[in-house]
Amino acid sequence: MTLKQCKSCGALVKVIKECPENCMQCCGKEMETVVPNSVDAAVEKHIPTYEILGDTISVYVPHVMEEEHFIEWISLVSDSKEYTVKLSPKEEPKAIFPYISNSTLYSYCNKHGLWKTTVN
Repeated sequence: MTLKQCKSCGALVKVIKECPENCMQCCGKEMETVVPNSVDAAVEKHIPTYEILGDTISVYVPHVMEEEHFIEWISLVSDSKEYTVKLSPKEEPKAIFPYISNSTLYSYCNKHGLWKTTVN
C-alpha cells in the first residue's frame, strides 16, 4: 500500500498505480510518500495486533479513541485483496477480516501516521 500526503493541508491519497515524478500535487506542492512505522515506541500504541480465528482474523489496535487523537482506519492488504474499516472517535479500534496469510495489517493514527505489521 502506498499513501501520499499533503504536508500543508493533511490530505491523504491511496495510490493505486504510481505516476512519474512530480505528478501528485496538493496545495501547490508535491505530495510526500507516507512511510509506515513498525516499531511502537510511543506511550500510545499504534501497531495492529491480531488473533487468527479459523478463516477470519480479529484485529485490534490498543490506542485511545478521543476526538483529537484516534485511529482513523484499519486495513488488511494482500497481493490481490484489500479490506478497510473506517473508524470514528469513541468507536473501538477493531476490525474483522478474512484471514490471508502473509498479508499486511495497517492502522492510521490521525496524529502519528501509518503503522503496520505482517500477518503470519
